[in-house]
Amino acid sequence: MGRVTERRKVLRIRDGVVSTRPDTLVAEEPLEIRLNGKPLAITMRTPGDDFALAAGFLVSEGVLASAADLQNIVYCAGATADGSNTYNVVDVKTAPGVVLPDVTLERNVYTSSSCGLCGKASLDAVRTTTRWPIADTPPLRVGPGLLAALPDRLRAAQRVFDRTGGLHAAALFDEDGQLLDTREDVGRHNAVDKLVGRALQNDALPLSRTILMVSGRASFELAQKAVMAGIPVLAAVSAPSSLAVDLAAETGLTLVGFLRGSSMNVYAGEDRIALREPAARG
Repeated sequence: MGRVTERRKVLRIRDGVVSTRPDTLVAEEPLEIRLNGKPLAITMRTPGDDFALAAGFLVSEGVLASAADLQNIVYCAGATADGSNTYNVVDVKTAPGVVLPDVTLERNVYTSSSCGLCGKASLDAVRTTTRWPIADTPPLRVGPGLLAALPDRLRAAQRVFDRTGGLHAAALFDEDGQLLDTREDVGRHNAVDKLVGRALQNDALPLSRTILMVSGRASFELAQKAVMAGIPVLAAVSAPSSLAVDLAAETGLTLVGFLRGSSMNVYAGEDRIALREPAARG
């Protein structure tokens, strides 16, 4: 849709020299997600991959688990008083037989680009039971050397960040460290939803042989989204929250933080970290 970035005039001061120039900014707009015609959530996001974002959000909410659960996703025309389509409202129609959440005022959530899900009645409402317990997946072992290479690979794939400096990113890697997919957004949680939503659309869930790498910190919500998608390893370049660590310990998620260079902290699931890596092959 061509709305990923926008141009604005700025006053630039460099070493006492003042000038004006256009600057490229990351776009941020609201997206309302409706479920079978009923409003469910609003998120502030970078436009693009909106259908995948909505699908991924509903995976994390426990509504969708496979492509068969999804009938279609459409932009809603007539979202404004004059009947025009703003491309900021999507309606997700589920397949017959899919169990729907109770869409009430308590259930309705507002998500922002900074904090993710807000307004939950309690932590118990967020700790949705996953359909793919991580402890039941085949053993996955990753070495520190492989993990250390992921931040640079993620950064190299951030195309819009190079123009704006204002986007978070999330990427999926396979167990050999090969990049599978990457998404950018003003919100980390949206970038993860876009990844998971694309996987659902491709009928690739659960993501039980993958590593999720995120820019910035690892919040409780990001850990929850990883667990709900069956992802066994979550790595972040910054710190996790205490609740993220608690959730990882409860669910068997391997949680790695402060992944910078060859240094990292493993907060949970250390059994998946292969501390003695095999010698490199010729």
